Amino acid sequence: MKHNIILTGFMGCGKSSIGIRLSYHLKRTLIDTDKWIERKQGMSVSEIFERSGEEAFRQMETQCLKELLDGTDNQIISVGGGLPVREENRQLLKQLGQVIYLKASPEVIYERLKEDTTRPLLQVEDPLERIRTLMSARQEAYAACADVVINVSDKSFDEIIVQICRCEKEEEI
Repeated sequence: MKHNIILTGFMGCGKSSIGIRLSYHLKRTLIDTDKWIERKQGMSVSEIFERSGEEAFRQMETQCLKELLDGTDNQIISVGGGLPVREENRQLLKQLGQVIYLKASPEVIYERLKEDTTRPLLQVEDPLERIRTLMSARQEAYAACADVVINVSDKSFDEIIVQICRCEKEEEI
């Protein structure tokens, strides 16, 4: 098995922010699958959703994981919030390394994202209800691929990083 640390969870749970801090702390490269896809496609996730649809984007996520599996080790990988929904992706994530599910309450997610217009799935009349619905639908997928679950709703970045590092050390023993 690879020695990557994979951060999963709903949009707005802190995968990118924690990933950046964790990469500095552990002196490892951070790979953000959404950014990887944006670079490869030459457009934003929102544009991909608009032009090609969600299913095409989900296929791009699977392809991204396959390419990462071919040559990525000892990195931090932050994945898009919907990526673990596909069964194939959950299997690929497990092969890529230790999967850490960053879990936050719908209310915390809403507070973090209420001003963010770059999230295509939240551009609806009632974003909080949409968050609750999506989180409920994805909960099982997140839990199914997680090696570790960390509730991040009331923790600082430093507390989360300490917890992740502790989990990684336990994996090595």
